[in-house]
Amino acid sequence: MLYKKALAWYHGKMQFSTFFRLLAKNHTVLFYWRIFAVFAILFLVAFYVAIIKDLPSPTRLSSAAIPQSSQVFDRNGVLLYTIYSQKNQTFVPISQIPKELQQATIAIEDKDFYKHGAIDLRGIVRSFLSNISGGQLQGGSTITQQLVKNSLLTPERTITRKIKEVMLAFVTELLYSKDQILEMYLNQVAYGGTAWGVEAAGQMYFGKPVERLTLAQSALIASLPEAPTTYSPFGSRPELAKKRQLLALAKMREQGYISKEQEEKAAKEGLGLKKVVNDIKAPHFVLYIRDILEQKYGHRLVEEGGLKVTTTLDLALQEYAQASVAAEIGKLKNQRVSNGASLVTNPATGEILAMIGSRDYFDKEIDGNVNVTLALRQPGSSIKPINYAVGLIKGYTAASPFADAKVCYPNISGKEYCPVNYDGKWHGVVQMRQALGNSINIPAVKMLKANSVEAMIATASAMGITTFKDPNRYGLSLTLGGGEVTMVDMAVAYGVFANQGYKIDLHPILKVVGRNGKLLEEYTPPKSPIFGKKVIPPQVAFIISHILMDNGAREAAFGSNSQLKIGNQPVSVKTGTTNDFRDNWTIGYTPQYVVAAWVGNNDNKPMGNLTSGVTGAAPIWRNIIEHLIELKPASYPRIPEDIVGKTICSTSGLLPPPDGTPDRCPTRFEYFIKGTEPKQVDPGRQKVFIDKTTNDLAKPGQTDNVEERNELVVTDVVGDMYCLTCPHPVEEEKASN
Repeated sequence: MLYKKALAWYHGKMQFSTFFRLLAKNHTVLFYWRIFAVFAILFLVAFYVAIIKDLPSPTRLSSAAIPQSSQVFDRNGVLLYTIYSQKNQTFVPISQIPKELQQATIAIEDKDFYKHGAIDLRGIVRSFLSNISGGQLQGGSTITQQLVKNSLLTPERTITRKIKEVMLAFVTELLYSKDQILEMYLNQVAYGGTAWGVEAAGQMYFGKPVERLTLAQSALIASLPEAPTTYSPFGSRPELAKKRQLLALAKMREQGYISKEQEEKAAKEGLGLKKVVNDIKAPHFVLYIRDILEQKYGHRLVEEGGLKVTTTLDLALQEYAQASVAAEIGKLKNQRVSNGASLVTNPATGEILAMIGSRDYFDKEIDGNVNVTLALRQPGSSIKPINYAVGLIKGYTAASPFADAKVCYPNISGKEYCPVNYDGKWHGVVQMRQALGNSINIPAVKMLKANSVEAMIATASAMGITTFKDPNRYGLSLTLGGGEVTMVDMAVAYGVFANQGYKIDLHPILKVVGRNGKLLEEYTPPKSPIFGKKVIPPQVAFIISHILMDNGAREAAFGSNSQLKIGNQPVSVKTGTTNDFRDNWTIGYTPQYVVAAWVGNNDNKPMGNLTSGVTGAAPIWRNIIEHLIELKPASYPRIPEDIVGKTICSTSGLLPPPDGTPDRCPTRFEYFIKGTEPKQVDPGRQKVFIDKTTNDLAKPGQTDNVEERNELVVTDVVGDMYCLTCPHPVEEEKASN
């Protein structure tokens, strides 16, 4: 019956008021109507309590909250930096703000600002599609939304806050014109540091009022609000500021605000940045900490929240290491070396004790504000210990022999890859201990050939190297430093050796306390590295560490009393120099400390003829590690279970035959992982075919001009045979260690 009445109303045969009265008389419909009314009231009450009750008034956009400065301290409570002591903000009317700055802001933040309302549905859809398709990450917030979010709301990322943001954006659009909203935005948004609003930004970055900014400067200012610290030209990654500025100029050109000629001219124009004058200690480290805090809490809370941040840095050690870097670089001017960096960590806890990103943060000529400890650089031979660790995991040993002779491998580029040694010589048969200790290149390449690039990258990644991604990008030169790394990653990876196989991530912050004394986070360093993640066997870590502290194992290349020998202290250390002399490293450790040092040029120009890692970086490393050992002497790494010692042949790595055996091999002592120690006795001379012309081993399958002789022969890890008793001509090629 009710259905027929509804049809009658639908077809116009009954008035709605009549139909409604019939509905009201129907008891079933009346029941559901009452239920709906109850739920509607409950929803409205809940919506009021959760959203509307505490909703701030958009009229507050014209007033600024008083911020509290955040402070960063070292581990001993010494103040390193006050992020800002007051909010530097000067209101300027939109008529005094260059049109180009307004346009640049709209172009990079909200291109349809004057066309849409409080929210931009097309922008939201566009950013969503771009983000899920793997393109450049985009936000969907309008300038109006950003204004209310930054000025009226907290930085929390919740659905409730987003609803408030949208509601306030609609009310703001009703109360103010577009020009007023843009004016408030440009006067209230954060541009980094103490600069809030474009007038303060113009003064801080360029030392002049906003009305005098050029197009190039306006584009840079407009590009900052999305991530003021990350994109700051005064930050640790100034190249990102330039990249972001170019993006703003490109968008202005795409949207018709400027011509192609104006874009190109502005892109090439010098910015005229104001020299930074600030009372800041350990600037590279402080900015590194600030980046971490902003990623966790948002830049507004960091800059206004009155945080008290206690870091792991030891300022006294920081200043000592900084002086060491500066002093050594001063000695290397004739070697065309302009910069250096160093990092000191506690491997057992992951604490950063010192971070020197350059010899002088404020030196513009060398791009001193770039933090080299975070920069991508090639590690040279300092990456080799990871490769040899993979070999030990796969069952090779510190006694495994390598034929260090001329060898070439096919390359995807078509040209064969023929590695050479740093001294331009070949050394015959060398075992892993001497190959790693003396940093001989060809054995390292053969080790990687036996291991596979994929296996090395997998282990390196597990140990903390985050920059090795696709194995297809790398070849056998990876073990000689053919892949870029960061110093912070190398410190984590070497920390695994120091921790006997356990990885501890870096933890540069000990405690963060909010403005009301609320503890936001705290790190309690573990008392033992076993609280970390075991990524390589302890036996492997021990053998690598033992090789790297063995002065005798590196004596042939570095001498008996090099920069790498720290008295009788058990210190493990490895050098690395790229074959184009652009990067020079030394990284060493004890169970208490990891110290990494680097020298080079930020613009990647080659240095002078630094043919060895003991020049350049090694003196910096030595000076710092000696200072640390004075404070806390190095302890010998604990010998783990399942490590056995054997006397072996120093040629083949096999067991020596009984005394008195003809041509008995020379011997030495070596550590092995239980189960990998040699079982076979060295066979001595063997019958082999010799090429009568070369007096060396005949090639596989060769039958002409050969004779059978008894010679001492060793087969290495990749199956290459080497005749120890055959004469070998001395040949030389150039390379680096």
